[in-house]
Amino acid sequence: MTEVLFYHLQQSTLEKVLPDLLERSLARGWKAVVQAGNPERVEALDTSLWTYSEGSFLPHGTRADGPPEQQPVFLTAGEENPNNADVLFLVDGAEAGDIAGYTRCVLMFDGRDDEALAHAREQWKRLKAEGHDTTYWQQNDTGRWEKRA
Repeated sequence: MTEVLFYHLQQSTLEKVLPDLLERSLARGWKAVVQAGNPERVEALDTSLWTYSEGSFLPHGTRADGPPEQQPVFLTAGEENPNNADVLFLVDGAEAGDIAGYTRCVLMFDGRDDEALAHAREQWKRLKAEGHDTTYWQQNDTGRWEKRA
């Protein structure tokens, strides 16, 4: 089964947290897919990942950037894995479809958004019922991650 991590964002935005998690994935030798809720959000994340830090380079792209199978981090609004990624990041309400082909799935959601919380709870119940190894991480008041359930 796939290891599933829920990241409940409280103090930081997705744009602050996602690059670090992607860098950690690449450091493990993994490829990643980031699936957003819509194409406009994919475009915004693409821009954000190019500009999040002056001192870092995070190789990534979309279908518009050439062959997706060559992207270490592939951004999409669809349920696809063209770069044979090891880890799937679901952001901005993207639905967890068939995640069996991934080593890890990371669902990130804004804890200040009631709709995002409700959606995350639904996905938690479904993925847990499917037998996936699920863990829940929440930011504390200082922004550090604490493992919950």
